[in-house]
Amino acid sequence: MSTEANLVKNLKNPKTREKAFLVLLDLYQERIYWYIRKIVITHENADDVLQNTFLRVFKSLRSFEGRSSLATWMFRIAHNESLRLLEKQNKTRLASLEEINPSFLKDLTQDSYFDGEKTKVRLHQIIESNLSNKQRMVFNMKYFDDLSFKKIAEILDVNENTLKSSYYNAVRIIEEKIKREELTF
Repeated sequence: MSTEANLVKNLKNPKTREKAFLVLLDLYQERIYWYIRKIVITHENADDVLQNTFLRVFKSLRSFEGRSSLATWMFRIAHNESLRLLEKQNKTRLASLEEINPSFLKDLTQDSYFDGEKTKVRLHQIIESNLSNKQRMVFNMKYFDDLSFKKIAEILDVNENTLKSSYYNAVRIIEEKIKREELTF
């Protein structure tokens, strides 16, 4: 029996559930936090979404069928929870995404947990201001999280070829923006 299968078995067993859940947290909490953080930008929002994600994971473990890996299933929950938060924020702010993105970037650079060099800050600025939400999500998952297109497709429930197209378009946009900036120096 694989390690993941054993963990899932222990998570579904009421006697070993709590101990197995602590193992699950230890294995995935940081990776999922940083995935969420790239979507919701601020530490406070990422922390809230992470907590909601693991609450949902804990409550839904009995219904986990194993059609995907446990990690993919949890990333999908984290993704959906992140989108719920953004949607909720958009409704309360009554603003378009174009108006919100610059405020996300401002939040990012003023966040005490953000430790970025100039180049990293500029890359994030380019990503935030030049990519659509879909492109940004796919780019972050592939570039920063180093997930395969197959895994991203499972998490987002989108065709793999569509993701590849979105990713390579995002890369092209970023490269063009960087080249234009180099010419102005």
